[in-house]
Amino acid sequence: MRNFSYVRATSTAEAAQAAQQAGAMLLAGGTTLLDLAKCGVTEPETVIDITHLSGMGDITIEAAGATIGALARMSEVADHQDVRAAFPAVSESLSLAASAQLRNMATIGGNLLQRTRCAYFRDPGAFPACNKRSPGSGCSAIGGVTRNHAVLGTSEACIASYPGDLAVALVAFDAAVETNSRKIAIEDFFLIPGNTPNKETVLQPGEIITAVTIPVSASARNSTYIKVRDRQSYEFAAAGAAVGLELEADGRTVRDIRIALGGVATKPWRARDVEQALVGKGLSAELVEKASRLAMEGAVSHGGNRYKIELAPRVVARAILKMGGLA
Repeated sequence: MRNFSYVRATSTAEAAQAAQQAGAMLLAGGTTLLDLAKCGVTEPETVIDITHLSGMGDITIEAAGATIGALARMSEVADHQDVRAAFPAVSESLSLAASAQLRNMATIGGNLLQRTRCAYFRDPGAFPACNKRSPGSGCSAIGGVTRNHAVLGTSEACIASYPGDLAVALVAFDAAVETNSRKIAIEDFFLIPGNTPNKETVLQPGEIITAVTIPVSASARNSTYIKVRDRQSYEFAAAGAAVGLELEADGRTVRDIRIALGGVATKPWRARDVEQALVGKGLSAELVEKASRLAMEGAVSHGGNRYKIELAPRVVARAILKMGGLA
């Protein structure tokens, strides 16, 4: 870790101006920044402390939806009574992430911006070829150990999976990211790698996440987040699914369904083909299992991650059946 300058911002405008400098990085919870600096992936020239900016840690739930400040802690949001009632999948996605210690430190904005856990990305000494770190250098993961890598949204330049859980739930329920200059639909916020895997979001230099908004809906109230992983805690998803379900008055017919996948794609992945296959249909285990297989349309495996193509539809089906009272 090299020496860096420290700036304690007193306003969002001051932080945004400082963040436009080359080599500048924001400090909120610090859990990702410190981790990447220790790995040698990130070497900031200037660290801008935004932890004390007023109002950015507020959590507000109103009739139309929730507004969650970017500096709100993961544990605060997960345990918030109104979030748990209106958006169970959001609460569960946070509770199942990281460890209790990290959830008490990490912020909502920082969680959205966490970097991939691809072992090749995080070890520049042993694997200098990584298009995320050094565009045009190649992808060491292709042809390597790929058990934790993506099968959806990949390219010849990168197959690293997006590691977060919260963003998956937010994508399922049409959340938006507010910055100091605009509001961005969360599904548009994250980018697939294409030929520029170093560009992971649409944020511009000096643009700072200030809040996340989530609209209230019946499907969001009747929702869950299921995460399958190699161990019970402190592990990233092999496959995850956020599912919200609204049924007609008959208790069988699907009025609205929201599905997003985690652990299997290069960004949080909305499973619209599955949704369309179920809307207006009467729920049954057979129909759900058949429709859930559509979640892997276009999936491409690279050896060790092939199991995800079988696992992810099962996770999706399990979540749908649970919310439909069929499991």
